[in-house]
Amino acid sequence: MVRASRWLGWWRSSGPGRWRLGLALVGVLALPAAAGPDGVTYSRDIAPLLATNCQACHRDGEIAPFPLTSYDDAYPRRQKLLRTVERRKMPPWPPVPGHGDFVGERRLADADIARLRAWVQAGAPEGDARDLPPPRAFPALWSAGDPDVVLVPAVAFDVPSADRDLYRCFVVPTAFAEDRYVSVAEYLPGDRRIVHHVLGYIETSGQAEALDRAEPGPGYTCFGGPGFVARGGLGGWAPGAPPTAMPDGVGMLLPAGATVVVQVHYHNRTGTTVPDLTRVGLRFARATVDKRVRVLPVLNREFLIPAGAERHVVRASYTLPPTWHMHAIGISPHMHLLGREMRVTVTYPDGTSRPLIYIDDWDFHWQGSYTFRTPVPLPGGSRIDVEAVYDNSSRNRRNPTLPPRDVRWGEGTADEMCIAFVRTTVDVERLGHQPTYLVPLARQP
Repeated sequence: MVRASRWLGWWRSSGPGRWRLGLALVGVLALPAAAGPDGVTYSRDIAPLLATNCQACHRDGEIAPFPLTSYDDAYPRRQKLLRTVERRKMPPWPPVPGHGDFVGERRLADADIARLRAWVQAGAPEGDARDLPPPRAFPALWSAGDPDVVLVPAVAFDVPSADRDLYRCFVVPTAFAEDRYVSVAEYLPGDRRIVHHVLGYIETSGQAEALDRAEPGPGYTCFGGPGFVARGGLGGWAPGAPPTAMPDGVGMLLPAGATVVVQVHYHNRTGTTVPDLTRVGLRFARATVDKRVRVLPVLNREFLIPAGAERHVVRASYTLPPTWHMHAIGISPHMHLLGREMRVTVTYPDGTSRPLIYIDDWDFHWQGSYTFRTPVPLPGGSRIDVEAVYDNSSRNRRNPTLPPRDVRWGEGTADEMCIAFVRTTVDVERLGHQPTYLVPLARQP
């Protein structure tokens, strides 16, 4: 207290000089710290980390709310960056480690988080600009190479501006006279600022066209799903996730004359209506296809989640017939806004079990389609179990109905689902399908 009083007395009596000193002190405190030659700096240590893990979304024209491509971008957000990575909110990667081994895992290593923490604690020094890595290059258009055919809706859809989530399905017919096998499906958002994610479905019954005709404008509203039982899928897109290429000899069947339905999740916060024309580029198999991708939907439609229940468990199960010998190549869990957790396991005929995926903090807005690094064997008699947890209480900030009401299966925003889509191949399948169409193929508009 004595020292503080003496300093305050000097401050009051020192005249104009105190203001000059005060401004100088403020300037020093506002500047980032300078690091020594061995300290963590933005240029040498943090810029490469952000380029690798963040800039796919955090750059101009992408879905993230701010860029992270320069020191001036990162410095004022340093505390927020540290909090989000320490809580594992960013980069967005819902699966829990150790429950399935997936391609393209977007998780920061503990050493990366420690490096970011050390940088923030040191005052976030910029360092020497000569240490900066070259700017990360992103594909100008198709990252998997030019597709054989591009499917595109007839007209653009005007996405209204609102702080909400809009799901729209667009129906794109094909006119192929023969079955074709797709090795890569790549989605190209029309406006990356507002497209959150995209999913592709194959339809052959005509239901999608009827849904489209029943609603004005391009496409139709489709929050929970496409509104029909899909004949198959064509993967999807999310910011930062590269398109998945099928292994040699494996293809996604596109039946002759099938319709492709593209479901787009929009999140438009631009303040104005934005036209969007999202496209899908298909690359067909060049070599003989011996195995087709088949989807096993492990689901439960007969459930009721009571109003007020904070941890209501719904289970689903499917046992492969004894003669079905398969491999799982990927998995896509699906719930709505009440979902909190989903665990999927396989139990083998000998009683041993293996985790396929576990998501302990479900977020409907960060759905994913995950590809196993190594296909998981599913011999005949294997049982796939799904355990889903839902929070239908008023404490759930995502609950679309307040006060809560009983919830059952349904397509709507306030309904729920319990599904794990398991992508598989059949071990003994020998299709021997050899492409007969000419390459290159005619491209649609």
